[in-house]
Amino acid sequence: MTCPGPTRLEGQAWPSLDGIDKVARSLRSRRYGLLSRWSETGDPCSWPGVSCDARSRVVALEVAGSGGGDGFLCSSKSGPLPGECSSPAARLAGRLSPAIGLLTELRVLRLPFHEFSGEVPAEIWGLLKLEVVDLEGSSVSGVVPSRLPPRLRVLNLASNRIHGEIPFSLSSSLDLEVVDLSRNQINGTIPSFFDALPKLRDLRLSFNKLRGPIPGEIGDGCRDLQHLDLSGNLLVHGIPGSLGNCRELRSLLLYSNFLEGALPADIGRLAKLQVLDVSRNRLRGSVPEDLGNCSELSALVLSNPFHPSPFGENLSKRGGGDFNYFQDVMPESIMSLPKLRVLWAPRSTSGGVIPSNWGACASLEVVNLGENLLTGEIPAIFEQCKNLKHLNLSSNRLSGRLKPGLPVPCLDVFDVSGNLLSGSIPRFSSNTCHAPKFVPGDLSSAYSAFFTYRTLGESPLPPFTSSDFTVVHSFRLNKFTGALPPLPIVAGRLKKAKNYAFLADGNNITEPFPQILLTLSRKCNDLNVLVIKISNNFIYGEIPRNIATVCRSLRFLDVAGNQITGNIPLDLGLLDSLVGLDFSRNMLQGQIPVSFGRLKRLEYLMLAANNLSGEIPVTIGRLHSLKLLDLSSNALFGEIPDGLANLRNLSVLLLNNNHLSGTIPYGVMNLSLSVLNVSVNKLFGTTLLGANRPRFHGIPKRPFLSLSILQSDMRRRILASGNSTSPPENSKHGFSSIEIASITSASAIVSVLLALILLYVYSRKCVRRSAVQSSERREVTVFVDIGVPLTYENVVRATGGFNGSNCIGSGGFGATYKAEIAPGVLVAIKRLAVGRFQGLQQFHAEIKTLGRWHHPNLVTLIGYHISEAETFLIYNYLPGGNLEKFIKERSKRAVDWRMFHKIALNVAQALAYLHDQCQPRILHRDVKPSNILLDNELNAYLSDFGLARLLGNSETHVTTGVAGTFGYVAPEYAMTCRVSDKADVYSYGVVLLELISDKKALDPSFSQYGNGFNIVAWAMMLLRQGQAREFFIEGLWDVAPHDDLVDTLHLAVKCTDDSLSIRPTMKQVVHRLKQLRPPRR
Repeated sequence: MTCPGPTRLEGQAWPSLDGIDKVARSLRSRRYGLLSRWSETGDPCSWPGVSCDARSRVVALEVAGSGGGDGFLCSSKSGPLPGECSSPAARLAGRLSPAIGLLTELRVLRLPFHEFSGEVPAEIWGLLKLEVVDLEGSSVSGVVPSRLPPRLRVLNLASNRIHGEIPFSLSSSLDLEVVDLSRNQINGTIPSFFDALPKLRDLRLSFNKLRGPIPGEIGDGCRDLQHLDLSGNLLVHGIPGSLGNCRELRSLLLYSNFLEGALPADIGRLAKLQVLDVSRNRLRGSVPEDLGNCSELSALVLSNPFHPSPFGENLSKRGGGDFNYFQDVMPESIMSLPKLRVLWAPRSTSGGVIPSNWGACASLEVVNLGENLLTGEIPAIFEQCKNLKHLNLSSNRLSGRLKPGLPVPCLDVFDVSGNLLSGSIPRFSSNTCHAPKFVPGDLSSAYSAFFTYRTLGESPLPPFTSSDFTVVHSFRLNKFTGALPPLPIVAGRLKKAKNYAFLADGNNITEPFPQILLTLSRKCNDLNVLVIKISNNFIYGEIPRNIATVCRSLRFLDVAGNQITGNIPLDLGLLDSLVGLDFSRNMLQGQIPVSFGRLKRLEYLMLAANNLSGEIPVTIGRLHSLKLLDLSSNALFGEIPDGLANLRNLSVLLLNNNHLSGTIPYGVMNLSLSVLNVSVNKLFGTTLLGANRPRFHGIPKRPFLSLSILQSDMRRRILASGNSTSPPENSKHGFSSIEIASITSASAIVSVLLALILLYVYSRKCVRRSAVQSSERREVTVFVDIGVPLTYENVVRATGGFNGSNCIGSGGFGATYKAEIAPGVLVAIKRLAVGRFQGLQQFHAEIKTLGRWHHPNLVTLIGYHISEAETFLIYNYLPGGNLEKFIKERSKRAVDWRMFHKIALNVAQALAYLHDQCQPRILHRDVKPSNILLDNELNAYLSDFGLARLLGNSETHVTTGVAGTFGYVAPEYAMTCRVSDKADVYSYGVVLLELISDKKALDPSFSQYGNGFNIVAWAMMLLRQGQAREFFIEGLWDVAPHDDLVDTLHLAVKCTDDSLSIRPTMKQVVHRLKQLRPPRR
């Protein structure tokens, strides 16, 4: 039968075709004429995307937008790889036409990945024969309809703007097989009626705003359920064990919620389960051995630092960070699963050893057990994992030697950094590499691709195009010795591996520098991009003069902190692809080559702490891509070139500790610098005092970079001629001796005056304020009953009216007073240095929240008072003083490792409690020895927790904008001005270093090592040199187990790592310290 053209559809004989004609007129294609073949004179049944029955009635309308169709990345079924579908090809736009409701025989409506607007017309939901509605990713809005077509089998409204709650009327649609409402704005709770849908096999509600528990009823009627995805919501309580009844379940995705408790052993009854992801929750306990019964399991994700949200929003809005805390050893029954392809469990606090008989590993593709507590050696079983592409065992306590049979040459990611591995890095066997098994639409393949992609995204390589194949092999931060092998990558892969990073910094490698480059160069010229990071070793010798011909693919070269000598060769300027070059902290001499001006792509040039002399080449001003220039701590002389003003991308300029003279070019001062340091030179001028001087906004992640902006040592004279900025004729000679003497005298007088003013201000903190008459009520809110009344009058009387004689400390938040409320009843009163708050009600709410939290190692908040006239907090009094005082006076005590360990563990337990068990969780933001109090038995208590947040909005908060105290502040704060739990970990690591050494965080003795050197750099230096014993306080090495001391030092250094991903969580610190607990006497 021939389908009549639309021009003849004037009557009611073919309402279905009349509807498609109106639909065609109502839709418009955004790009490239998606509906160009929908001719006004043609047969609608022959139009692409239109299907008709034998009577020429439209039964299916299927037009997928660009990137849709079967495209894997654009499918809502892609699990951790939610699609962005941003191809520039054709899509439909405008509103969905109500004329679709005229297609009365319509059974399938599939219009995914378009750019519609408005709500889905009610006429569509009135189509009685409709079985499939797929409008995924089409920007429609509204709510889930309360009335659905009676025959509806598939409801896919994923990735739209649907809001409201899931209506109860959905329970009457008994034919529903697929419900996908993921990635919308749906709120409320998950209804319990899903168990009443007997044919339901696919339920996806991920990345919405659903709250409350997972209803246990889902597991009571899930006879055919195959896929359940509730990830990315705000779900609480435990995982119901009734899910073990869903015997057909293939995938269970619950990641990024707030689920608590243990992973139920009932999950082990899911014999057909293929993918299980419970990461980014708050699960506890052991991983059940029963999971070993899931014989089809191919992807197991227990923890995950990568947030998989497609929205890129704040973690606090959709499922928190990863706080899963699984204890004990990973069960061997899981590692023996025959079809396991992906095992992702970093930071899951798994301990023990990697089993030497790791089951049938032939299917393994991705293994990440990094940042755990694994010990022992890396077993040879990995040599049999022929499909392995990604192996991360970083940041554990693995020891021994690497085996040559490991399939490193075939791995895209091999990371054993941050362990205790020794011996030389072997020449790995050139295995025959198997092609990766990637099945479009397969969830296990999606996880394998996602984790490799995200890991490489965190690598030191620059962002490359998606077509470039990237490989990263990391051996950094171990105890490797000897020489380096050739690049561990199979020659056959060089044709595909465009980009390669070889990381071996922080070891004990001893080899001549030219030999290293020659060894590596046998393959490097076959690459497009090569990154070599071999800093902080014992590499010696000179830079080869033919370096450019040896390895033209070098993009990043980092050999800082070695023993390189000689001159920098001119040929280095021929490496025109070079982006980063770091020769800092070596023994180079001679001049900086003028050929550096040819390195047009160079962004980072670091030559600090060498013996370089001569002038700064003017050709440096041609490096328009340059972002960081560090020439500090050399013997450079002459003037700063005017051409540096041309470096418009420059963010960090470090020229300090040289012999530079003259003035700072005005153009340099107009650059948008975030860090400038030209101190310890012979510069002069008032330029730095001008309005355009650089401000400190942040620094790159480099451990030796100073956090302060230091001005020139000598400032130019203020001329009598007024505002003239031109130098006098004899300005090049600097100041006369008389002028220098005058300035020195004036500076001394100003310094004395400043000291007197500071002394006066400090003393005023501990004296009574002027009485303020107020008619307001003077109530004291009490959280803990101490057995005696606590009133405003009692507190003021007990402190002697806040008399200075009772002042026991003063800090950024105010002064603290000792108060004897009744005979023998002592408390500490912290009088807050605030005036008016932005809102008293908010303050009351915040302080009451703090009053709820109690832990044996937190100073107890007993009560508080707030009014316009006075504000104070009441804490329990601790007679042992603070840790700062203890460290200063510990030479008077016998050295006791148990005492040091107890203090370290107490503080770690307090921080772990604040981070993991408080809701909302509390970040301390100012962990330092003066905020750690002691009792007479030297038990430690963390004080001032929550005050940074509490007083952050106060109008007269006396602390600076910096979250913390200089020397203890994490380096990432300088770049982002944001704090996280890992910032507290960094501060804790510094405190731990101070506790076990005889140095302060910024000890004066560090000045010999140059600007920016601190206790963290000192610890790293001694560990690298194999002189850990020199770090500890005198006598400690003689009374404590050496291995435990070194392990504690390693733990502290890991806490202070620049990389947030390497720093452990505080719960991991607690776990490790408990393992190092000294035996009781």
